[in-house]
Amino acid sequence: MTQDVEVGREGAVMWAAFARPQKKNAITAAMYEALIEAFEAAERDSSVGALVLSGKGGVFTAGNDLGDFLAVASRPAGDFPASRFISKLAEFEKPLVAAVDGLAVGVGTTLLFHCDLVFATPESRFQMPFVNLGLVPEAGSSLLAPQRFGRAKAAEFLLLAEPFDGKEARALGLVNALVPQAELIAHAMVKAAALAAKPRAALLATRRLMRGDAKALKARMAEEMQAFGAALKSDEARAAFEAFLTAGRK
Repeated sequence: MTQDVEVGREGAVMWAAFARPQKKNAITAAMYEALIEAFEAAERDSSVGALVLSGKGGVFTAGNDLGDFLAVASRPAGDFPASRFISKLAEFEKPLVAAVDGLAVGVGTTLLFHCDLVFATPESRFQMPFVNLGLVPEAGSSLLAPQRFGRAKAAEFLLLAEPFDGKEARALGLVNALVPQAELIAHAMVKAAALAAKPRAALLATRRLMRGDAKALKARMAEEMQAFGAALKSDEARAAFEAFLTAGRK
């Protein structure tokens, strides 16, 4: 398992943290594999009642490592480690809690739609800049963002790709509460432990009922995955990626 994802356990709560702060926790294929492994371990272990996702170094994640993404662009879309992680997010049956500090870009925002509780610091900044990179949204966000925010607000964040802060994320219902940075992880762990302590069968059944029929979500995610894979191989996306990487080297 890569050292860029840290995994641990406190009581009935498992946690996984993006741990590549020198690169703003940009996610590589190896990191996705480590996250999938953590999710699967949580699924197998009946004593685990909840999973917490967080980031190290004052950043949640700046999204995908674009250089790494270009390296896997020739693979079929379903073979992307990122795609398999997104599928695991949607299928995960236990409570999922996120603790967000600093940047939450791309998948760093879209994965939050699949979390049951999200806590963030006032300094958090969210953005889904897929169109800017010649790509399309993923993780079901083209369906879930309009459902959660309304179509007008979703257009600001998916079409214009405008960033938004923790206060707006709280008002839009993406975030449950804003928590000071020094208290964020402890707060998320306490809430996750509270979930894990509930009667398990009733909790999981309630979660399934709240999430509703998964068919529409799975169908949209499959559409997104196909479109994302095609866009990733396009000249438009490659030009946007190269411009981004060139700017980052200056």
